[in-house]
Order: sequence, then structure tokens, then C-alpha cells
Amino acid sequence: MDSTDPRLQNAELARLSRVKQRTPYDAAAIGPELISFFKVSVEKRNAKFSKIADVWMKLVPQVLADHSALESFSRGTLAVVVDSSSHLYELKQLLLAGLEKQLLLACSAAGLKKITLKRGSWYEEGGTAGDRRVKF
Repeated sequence: MDSTDPRLQNAELARLSRVKQRTPYDAAAIGPELISFFKVSVEKRNAKFSKIADVWMKLVPQVLADHSALESFSRGTLAVVVDSSSHLYELKQLLLAGLEKQLLLACSAAGLKKITLKRGSWYEEGGTAGDRRVKF
């Protein structure tokens, strides 16, 4: 038979299709696992942290809130990052003047016991204050 014969070509294509075809992998759906992870890991922590963040935004002056970021909340300690030494000093003085007691009282249900401040940045350096991009 000739290799240009259509029947031979069709038979060869059918054979190649059968040999090269892969059976689809039947994987478990990832959606339910992600929802379960979200509910256990993210949602529970976010509930406490969001309450603290709301109170922080209400009690801390906007000028200082713009230059600070709530970094973490673990074992009753809220870690706050402040982007400059001068703002760190001002925030520390404000906390010592009574703001810390107000925050602790307002967030006692969330388990807040202590606030620690540290100098650092949570955004990429460069650019103006208006176009800061968060570091990951």
C-alpha cells in the first residue's frame, strides 16, 4: 500500500491519537479545602485583628496612623511598625500619655495586652508618600 493512501493515513492518525491520548487525572476539588483553611486560619485571626485595627484608626491621630502599620498580633502583643524616628517618638509619647491605656481597654475583648513599636518600613522605598507600594 502507498503511504499517501487516505485509509492508511487515517489508521495511522487513529493509532497515534490512541497512543498519545492521556487519561484525565481525577483530582479532588481544591475549593472545599481552601474554604476550610480560610475559616480556620484566616477568618479567626482576622476577626481579632480587624477589631484592633478599627480601634487603632479611631484613636490614633491620622498623621501618625499614616506613618504606622499594624504588623502582627500574637499572644496579646500588637507589633506596630513606624516609618521614621520622629513619628516613632511622637507615637511613643502619645501612648505613654494615656493612649495605650485607651487602646488596651477598648481591645481587651480581642485579647490585647501590650503594644510594641519598632522602626521600619512596610512599603517599597522610593517614590512619593502618595504612591507607596506594600512590600511582600
